[in-house]
Amino acid sequence: MSQSDVIGDTPAAHGIELTGIEIVSESERTAKPRDLFLPWFASNISVFGMSYGAWVLGFGISFWQATIVTIIGVILSFVICGVIALGGKRGSVPTMVMSRAAFGVQGAKVPGVISWLTSIGWETSLAITAVLATATIFDRLGWVGDDHTAVSIVAAIVVAALIVLGAVAGYHIIMKMQAVLTWLTGITTIIYVFLVIPHIDWNTLMAIPTGSFPAMIGGMTMVMTGMGLGWVNIAADWARYQSRDARGSAIVFWNTLGGSLGPVVLITFGLMLAGSSAELSENIGMDPVGALGQLLPTWFLLPFLLTAILSLLSGAINGIYSSGLTLLTLGIKIPRPVASLIDGTILTLGTIYVVFFSPTFIGPFQSFLVTLGVPLAAWAGIMMADIALRKKSYDEYALFNSEGRYGAANWGALVLMAVACVVGWGLVVNGYSDASWNDWQGYLLGLIGGKDGVWASGNIGVIIAMIIGFVGYYFGGKRHVAEQEASQVGDLRVSE
Repeated sequence: MSQSDVIGDTPAAHGIELTGIEIVSESERTAKPRDLFLPWFASNISVFGMSYGAWVLGFGISFWQATIVTIIGVILSFVICGVIALGGKRGSVPTMVMSRAAFGVQGAKVPGVISWLTSIGWETSLAITAVLATATIFDRLGWVGDDHTAVSIVAAIVVAALIVLGAVAGYHIIMKMQAVLTWLTGITTIIYVFLVIPHIDWNTLMAIPTGSFPAMIGGMTMVMTGMGLGWVNIAADWARYQSRDARGSAIVFWNTLGGSLGPVVLITFGLMLAGSSAELSENIGMDPVGALGQLLPTWFLLPFLLTAILSLLSGAINGIYSSGLTLLTLGIKIPRPVASLIDGTILTLGTIYVVFFSPTFIGPFQSFLVTLGVPLAAWAGIMMADIALRKKSYDEYALFNSEGRYGAANWGALVLMAVACVVGWGLVVNGYSDASWNDWQGYLLGLIGGKDGVWASGNIGVIIAMIIGFVGYYFGGKRHVAEQEASQVGDLRVSE
């Protein structure tokens, strides 16, 4: 395989990005660590984050307990993203190409499929939320009658079109767009907070009874899977444009700050609102953003809707962009923009199904998060260990050659991931009647009290899967990594 086959074309600074999963050329590696703040912040500043307040309190814990697990869960999950992002800088390639070093060039297709499904599911959920919010706000404004079908159809078409167009445009246009969205969503969110502060009832909040420690773990796990772990499989996609001399610690810092700043504030405020009103908390399960809009005066509904949709679209565009890259890592030979178009079409079909045929939103959504969160957490643990073990940057060209130093498949990593999944799925439980297709999980909970025990709602299988992945690979993969790096002569040392 020649170098020209794996080095991306230099895209026009103001045009559509042509680089797919190829190695980013040196002329394009001009980004600084602080540049990572914008895409992460804009993708996670959505008012949708406030909805997590109701879902965390749903674990039966107090306001202060929920606040603690929110802060810990959000920050920890985005630190993990920051660590994974280091691989993008070290390898000049997207996340799932970088993972070939640990799993093998062909073996990495296994976590690649999980990553692709996760990205598609996440971005579909964001699109669904935007459509539901549009119908609810338009109803509040009196712009529709009793039948929301027409407005939902139009909203679904517009939302899907914007997501696909943004993802097809690629890195450079997305980065410019995020700079605008960051200011717009930030300012509107601050106005929203001031307008709904009167709805906070501190007496009701303080009266929420204290929950158990396992329930706190459950709340934290949900926050982690819904926040940073939902992005971890694409964390290196933006860092591949970082300059060679960028410090690793700075990459981790700006990833973590950009990703966690908005959610920490938004979820905490969402806790205050949901804890003050049982009716609001219940409505969030059906239509997260629309329910939050019900608290607003009429004059601010339209700005709120536009900003909410734009912030949701921001996250969805980032996700579809990355899911398109992941699709290419599975061996499909198509241009990157076409891959984004394919994933956008799947997103549109999923949005139509849920909006028009699915009875609820939150049950299937949370069940989906936990189910795919287990293998994703196992993969993240393995990748963090791989990054920690390496003393040199990745051999970029070997990431595209099954006969190179990384080989076709690392069966040790694949078996480790399988074991972590078996244990992890056995320690999570599907508690949602509208997601009965996941009732097979929790088969190991009998060891710690059963599906009705105190640990059942904790979904500790996600955390356990990550620990198994990290510890197993860190100690079991040392020799494997050392042998890979032994023949790397003259390569750049890792800069931290």
